[in-house]
Amino acid sequence: MVDVGGKPDTVRTARAEGSISMSLETLDVIARGKLKKGDVVAAARIAGIMAAKRTPELIPLCHPLSLHDIGVDIEEDRSLPGLRVTAWASVYGKTGAEMEALTAASIALLTIYDMAKSVEKGMEISGVRLVEKTGGKGGDWKRAESPG
Repeated sequence: MVDVGGKPDTVRTARAEGSISMSLETLDVIARGKLKKGDVVAAARIAGIMAAKRTPELIPLCHPLSLHDIGVDIEEDRSLPGLRVTAWASVYGKTGAEMEALTAASIALLTIYDMAKSVEKGMEISGVRLVEKTGGKGGDWKRAESPG
């Protein structure tokens, strides 16, 4: 692990996103709550939050953080068609929460796939990326929006 002992504690936040595309039929089954495994969105949200808290167990050399806030939003996007996931994490500490936000988004998406694979195995997870981060020595960063 990188020694962060000499770094000052600061408020640090991170937001990540990703999406899962599927057929409109599968999206409708999820929206109607008709899957045998239950409420896909609720389960994926909880899975993402739980995963963020366990990030240092999953990512080698990742510092354990005392997170102050973790959240996962999941929204239907009929233009994909599919679901868009946004996850965020915040901490007051010596290192950022980017990996926690990325882990939350990734696991939420994997949970959606797992719960809906009985209906459609061809779903595709894509665009998992850091959207923004604040705090720390490197300062604030925000992904530039792509043109068009």
